[in-house]
Amino acid sequence: QVQLAESGGGSVQAGGSLRLSCASSGYSRSFGSMAWFRQAPGKEREGIATILSDRTTSYANSVKGRFTISRDNVENILHLQMNSLKPEDTAMYYCAADPRSHYGPAAYIPVDLFAYWGQGTQVTVSS
Repeated sequence: QVQLAESGGGSVQAGGSLRLSCASSGYSRSFGSMAWFRQAPGKEREGIATILSDRTTSYANSVKGRFTISRDNVENILHLQMNSLKPEDTAMYYCAADPRSHYGPAAYIPVDLFAYWGQGTQVTVSS
């Protein structure tokens, strides 16, 4: 059974940084696609960053230049370095993975393309 587990969320002041990680288990090969989504209260879940097994990346405009996605293909571990955080970054952050490679802008990638999801980690940014 494939499982994803996020860690690294928390509370930070505007301008601060956080590093999220997502550890996977139960999958012996490298995922074709891994991604970070987030969902703020009352809003739909949105893709913010994706990375493929060939390390192709895509970012939503809202996080481009501030967030960096990276992955360890051997261990299937995903990271998200978040700098210059803003109050509007406050949300539940989810890790997602899929065996297939999904190309396209992170902001428009459908959630149902990803077979595996973590439980989420809360990020709160205060002004």
